[in-house]
Amino acid sequence: MPGRVAVVTGASRGIGKGCAIELGALGARVYVTGRTVEAGKAPLPGTLDETAQAVTQAGGEGIPVRCDHRDDGEVEALFDRVGNECGRLDVLVNSAYLIPREMTSGRPFWEVPLSNWDDCLDVGTRGAYTASAFAARRMSEQRSGLIINISSSGAAGYAWSVPYGVGKAATDRLTADTAHELEPFGVAVISLWPGLVLTERVQAGRASLVGLEDVRAESQRFTGRAVAALAGDPDVMRHSGKVLVSRDLADLYGFTDVDGSLPDGPLARRPPTGAD
Repeated sequence: MPGRVAVVTGASRGIGKGCAIELGALGARVYVTGRTVEAGKAPLPGTLDETAQAVTQAGGEGIPVRCDHRDDGEVEALFDRVGNECGRLDVLVNSAYLIPREMTSGRPFWEVPLSNWDDCLDVGTRGAYTASAFAARRMSEQRSGLIINISSSGAAGYAWSVPYGVGKAATDRLTADTAHELEPFGVAVISLWPGLVLTERVQAGRASLVGLEDVRAESQRFTGRAVAALAGDPDVMRHSGKVLVSRDLADLYGFTDVDGSLPDGPLARRPPTGAD
């Protein structure tokens, strides 16, 4: 997709980084957003500049943009910049997410700070809504585009915490309803469920994920390959409004993880464990 333009939110690290790199591998110009600019300033590795460089090395053009997705003004400025510099927007991947410290603690909702709700739903669900609204203004005018919301099987069954599951269920509803309104304009909206992903956070604390020790996890780039496959599909509108699974898309489009393997897929497909 040389000449096409993408925005990937929450791309300093994690799934967002993997999506940005794989879109870069298709030759896209990719604006990557997040809050981590300087190495060592966040508890986990990864910066916007590092992701942008990886996108360029993969064959695209990576452009880092510091953006707090809780700040509507910064989000609007991001999409204004993309419009002014490129005149179009082809793909938006909503991957920005704030994980509260207590999310995987196993503590019930009444014992954790109420701010856990705001952390999960403001940056995750509301952030996706805000970015989608600004992206849709451009995409509806050009009558084409693809919005992908990174969601989770936690939308369908308990996973990690109450705010997490509620936020992911709301994200899937956001996908269905925005797809309904954007369908006449040729803009597809899809929710994407990864499996257990070896993000920087998971790699740092996987030993504490009880019951998941033997799960065949996926790299950050596996869901990125699902995103790239959807972005390259001329008939992507047939998926609009749906919840899709990265592992299923590997079978449909014929891709594998970076090491040639295929992961297990969403946790909801396996028997529940103490961590699921």
